[in-house]
Amino acid sequence: MTVAAGLHSGVSLSVVVPVYGCAGCLEDLVDRVHAALLTHCADFELILVDDASPDAAWLRIVELQRSRPWLRGIRLSRNFGQHSAISAGLASVRCDWVAVMDCDLQDVPEELPKLLSKAIDENLDVVFAQRTQRKDGVLKRLGSASFFIILAWLTGVPQDASSANFGVYRRKVVEAVNAMPERDRTFPLMVKWSGFRISYLPVVHEPRRNGGSTYDLLRLLRLATSIILGYSDKPLRLVAIAGLGFSIVALAMVCLSVWKWLGGEIQVAGFTSLIASIWLVGGAIMFALGVVGLYVGQIFKNVQGRPSYIVQESVGLRPGSAP
Repeated sequence: MTVAAGLHSGVSLSVVVPVYGCAGCLEDLVDRVHAALLTHCADFELILVDDASPDAAWLRIVELQRSRPWLRGIRLSRNFGQHSAISAGLASVRCDWVAVMDCDLQDVPEELPKLLSKAIDENLDVVFAQRTQRKDGVLKRLGSASFFIILAWLTGVPQDASSANFGVYRRKVVEAVNAMPERDRTFPLMVKWSGFRISYLPVVHEPRRNGGSTYDLLRLLRLATSIILGYSDKPLRLVAIAGLGFSIVALAMVCLSVWKWLGGEIQVAGFTSLIASIWLVGGAIMFALGVVGLYVGQIFKNVQGRPSYIVQESVGLRPGSAP
């Protein structure tokens, strides 16, 4: 959509929003994005990606698109996950700049011009929205902070728990992320790994407007495991170090036993110590095999070559822009 000249009259922006469980706030989201960008961009589009939302979100997207030619919709064949839905949207963007945000209006659309202005004025490639005062629950904030501390230690790359998907990205950053072949995708980490010029901007973070978080404890653990396996080989190295430690302890125990036997202190080998040693070593071996098995499973999923998402249908996309 072409608009009147404004703050950044020569800039075009694609806004990608994965949609799941928030059909009730889609109209408000669409209208607020339109109002925020109308006088700040020469051209913009909003791409809503329905990740098989259970609340008939796709019907709402189709209805909204009929009166909004700058709105585009993509419907995935099943629920592939938030980051796969983001990838589907990124594959169809056509503008020079790209923004990614959540659908529940915790990410405030009115902050988009500020993020874009900072990126352009300071010649940056990426500006992440920094949620300095998050409106999430205490447990969620603590869990997120703990996870990013562990991830930073495992990967050796600084992580910021106050930032997520919300931000603006230069087109070349999106193209670099799209070119990454891995199946399990985590958009902000892929962006940070790419090494482009990144900065942060504090933004307003609002309470959830519709529904609740779809990330229960089990899904969070699965996501955390996938991210750790995809971005760090330190667990494998820790297993190797642990194996070396067990070997040293075992060698010390053997030397001690031989010394006591030579001194006449040991007449008959102890049954308890023998069983304890078997269980200890056996447990360490099973743990090591489990960690290696997780990495083998990750390799298996990637060598299958299956796509990270499948598009069932789309609406409003121009020829040549469909994913």
